Amino acid sequence: MATRHLYLVRHGEADPFGELTDTGRRQTALLADRLAALPIDAVHHSSLSRAAASAAIIGERLGVRPQESAELIDHVPHVPDPMLPEWAGFFDGFDAEEAASGARLAEALTHRFARPATEEVHEVLVTHAYQVAWMLRHALDAPPERWLGLNSGNTALTAIDFPSGGAPRVLLFNDMGHLPDELRWTGFGGGPKP
Repeated sequence: MATRHLYLVRHGEADPFGELTDTGRRQTALLADRLAALPIDAVHHSSLSRAAASAAIIGERLGVRPQESAELIDHVPHVPDPMLPEWAGFFDGFDAEEAASGARLAEALTHRFARPATEEVHEVLVTHAYQVAWMLRHALDAPPERWLGLNSGNTALTAIDFPSGGAPRVLLFNDMGHLPDELRWTGFGGGPKP
């Protein structure tokens, strides 16, 4: 029985122009050290520079050549209809064409990666917070709007297994055990965090 082992990660901290910061490179190097204990077969990444640079660091440490995957691009995977009042401001100005495009990209993402493989495989997906949330929501068979509010820290690790003949297994979500306290929760607002 073959299992697809997915290790979903949000890219390292980036500057306002989308480039990795020194902190982002350090976070990614620590994540790569953690992943080095696993039998990684492939590293896939979004085309955005922060994800590509993170994947390059991971790939070099693991001896795996990163591959760009269009399905991992940063996008809004689902727009609630009817709109949830608490999210109305977030979606303000988001039109039907953008919503339809996001839904197509979300379907492509789950179609490609959220399923068993023909043989045992361990894959790292370097992507963005919304895509990690969408894959987690999908694995849990939660309603589509449940992706909202599932935040991932920079280089946080989410692990999901997709076995043949069984339901997906969520092993980890937003795990930052490889990061020292000062490198955790970047990308979020202020205030105390666990």
